[in-house]
Amino acid sequence: MSEEGRLRWRCRRGMRELDQLLGWWLDARYAQVGDEARSAFAALLEQPDPELWRWLQGHGASDDARFRRIIDEIRTRDHV
Repeated sequence: MSEEGRLRWRCRRGMRELDQLLGWWLDARYAQVGDEARSAFAALLEQPDPELWRWLQGHGASDDARFRRIIDEIRTRDHV
């Protein structure tokens, strides 16, 4: 299985909204970014669902700047 395939599987969170948001970034941005952002996305997927959902809804922010950039891109995806 390719790295993107593994990440796609990890985007499946059991919450359709999270699946869609994380899957959007994988589909729309992953191929365009460098290794650092790819690594950050993989690490972001290790975070607990409640935290991810809170961040993606704008009800808090991660302390990790790498995550904030990806989260901001997801939250403003209609403008990317």
